[in-house]
Amino acid sequence: MSTVPSLTTPESVADAQLLPIRAALVSVYYKDRLEPLVRLLHQHGVKLYSTGGTLKFIEGLGAEVTAVESLTGFPEVFGGRVKTLHPKVFGGILHRRHEAGDLQEAEQHQIPPIDLVIVDLYPFEETVASGAAEADVIEKIDIGGISLLRAAAKNYRDVLVVSSREQYQAVTELLEAQNGGTNLEQRRHYAAAAFNQTSHYDTEIFNYLAQGTELAGSALKISQSPATPLRYGENPHQQGTFYGDLGALFEQLHGKQLSYNNLVDVDAAVLLMQEFQEGKPACAILKHTNACGVAQADSLQQAYLNALACDPISAFGGVIIVNQEVDAATAEELNKLFFEVLIAPGFAADALPTLQSKKNRILLRQKPVAFPQKQVKTLLNGIIEQDFDRVIEGRNEFRTVTETAPTAEEVEALEFALKVCKHTKSNTIVLAKAGQLLASGVGQTSRVDALKQAIEKARSFDFDLQGAVMASDAFFPFPDCVEIAGPAGIKAVVQPGGSIKDQDSIDACNRLGMAMVLTGVRHFKH
Repeated sequence: MSTVPSLTTPESVADAQLLPIRAALVSVYYKDRLEPLVRLLHQHGVKLYSTGGTLKFIEGLGAEVTAVESLTGFPEVFGGRVKTLHPKVFGGILHRRHEAGDLQEAEQHQIPPIDLVIVDLYPFEETVASGAAEADVIEKIDIGGISLLRAAAKNYRDVLVVSSREQYQAVTELLEAQNGGTNLEQRRHYAAAAFNQTSHYDTEIFNYLAQGTELAGSALKISQSPATPLRYGENPHQQGTFYGDLGALFEQLHGKQLSYNNLVDVDAAVLLMQEFQEGKPACAILKHTNACGVAQADSLQQAYLNALACDPISAFGGVIIVNQEVDAATAEELNKLFFEVLIAPGFAADALPTLQSKKNRILLRQKPVAFPQKQVKTLLNGIIEQDFDRVIEGRNEFRTVTETAPTAEEVEALEFALKVCKHTKSNTIVLAKAGQLLASGVGQTSRVDALKQAIEKARSFDFDLQGAVMASDAFFPFPDCVEIAGPAGIKAVVQPGGSIKDQDSIDACNRLGMAMVLTGVRHFKH
């Protein structure tokens, strides 16, 4: 946190009283941004204690500083693993200035007060992300630092704790404005921020060490930041917040702030487009997390036009995602449609002015980033978790079960349809030809209804279903879907299989001259 609570009307005079800082312990891993704060403390005559590299850094600034081992009378040992773990350090932080007994004991044992603790933690999370060996990761588990933060945060009545370099500027400005002192409300704020740091740190350590053990599934530990308040949630009467680093995934080049519903649709769009990273230019248009248009073509412009043709009515106000840089010709076509968000890996310089002509249109440049392996959702009075569905079947997994095998063109269309089907709400049926979604039946309580909806929708936009293919997210318990699809022109079907009545659907395909392949993998999306 970098913000500082403003001075509000205190509940008591004691709350408003500014406590001066007389002594500070400074021991940080990262030294950047620290200099102004150290210089200010030095100007105010604050006695500084420090360790290792931080000690040398402070000395380099020309400020007087005392080594912690001079305070404790005990040297750093075990390669620096033990530096600050000593009663004179923790006693200086934890003794209560308003308790006569604590003050007497501090004097008796010659424990000077420490009123400010500035500590950041060893970069455990960054070390894990770097792929370092386990021995190196373990060495980045901070012991002394996290103990100092917890001690100072616990005793916020008397001690200010600074737990991140993100706070240095704000703390410097605060102390400048208040002549080197802080009030109780401010110290409590920074105490809470410190416990936020330590709880996140412990979460990362647990998740790392629990991998591959029975503890991995025994508890769900999640810690996400920063928090981004949204205009509202799904509806205006609901509050909404996004927790996570959107900046790591997107650079927003234009438009208004993303809303809750925007983010839900953007998530669905990004996951769908992951299926089309290879091969031809691709475009998908989504509305309420379902694709209303998907296409691949030899050019991005044509891929967009083909995707739009799937359902130009639903595309209005949708989210669009492409797998290649948006060029000027594609931008000109896109600009004719009202849409909320456009996501692309890049935008040509001559395409941006056209796309930025609408004030609120959100343009996101997507960056490469690793996605979580787990998916979580609140449910009832708890949370459910599952692996992300990263599996997709192709021609190598297709098992032909009918007398007629699909043609090469039909196999290509079946692969395309299955990718779209995987990312569409169950129950779903997807109708497609090679490189283009024709229609889908979305979120129906009956698979037959999903198919009827898809056929009707395709016909309403003048698509010829002769020679099209059909994908289903789950098996057919009865032959009715095949019996409806065949007369409509469908020539090939892909489905997981697994029903005790699979043979009924296979026999129906054989009667109608259709091809059917089974994948063995279901793709429900609830």
